[in-house]
Amino acid sequence: MATTLNNKHQEPILETNEDEPLVGTEIEVEAPRKLGLGSIVLIIGVIAIALVFGIALVGQRQTQPDSGVAPTFSFETFDGQAYNLTDLRGKVVMINFWASWCGPCRAEAPELQSAWEYYQANDEVVFLGIAYADNGPRSIAYMEEFGISYLNAPDLGTRISEAYHIQGVPETFIVDQDGNIAQFIYAGISRDRLITIIDGLLARESVG
Repeated sequence: MATTLNNKHQEPILETNEDEPLVGTEIEVEAPRKLGLGSIVLIIGVIAIALVFGIALVGQRQTQPDSGVAPTFSFETFDGQAYNLTDLRGKVVMINFWASWCGPCRAEAPELQSAWEYYQANDEVVFLGIAYADNGPRSIAYMEEFGISYLNAPDLGTRISEAYHIQGVPETFIVDQDGNIAQFIYAGISRDRLITIIDGLLARESVG
């Protein structure tokens, strides 16, 4: 007696020798054991841990967007103004993630404010600062220290920074008039470089 596999369905097929009579045999089948409550809890725990690690690994592989449609979000500024990023469509939007405890952010702050003063009278440009993992009163003190006059909002629950997959601060995204990310700047940026990027987008729109 031999057992072979059917290639199409991978099911076992029993072959017999016609000259050899089948001998009946009794096979004892063990009843499946029931899992105890402790075993079930342990299995659920293992699955939960695996899911957490899987989600963490996926998150680590995600990087900051440097093209395509900018993730949209709603926000309320420190002085109580409510907006959605889509409200700013048709304008060039500079989004800067910062924190009062960040040394490079402090070095960058005067550059950003100077660039904003250059565009302040231009209603086609918006500057938006997002305070990342920061304390409200410290954020306000930081803005007062550097005389920051453009829009700034707290990132409550870090939902905005998670949408942009930021890895640290400062990080800056330039969104064009169509709502697409035109430039991603890792770390600090100077006034002159920022003006060059924004002027390029404004010129492109005027030509179009």
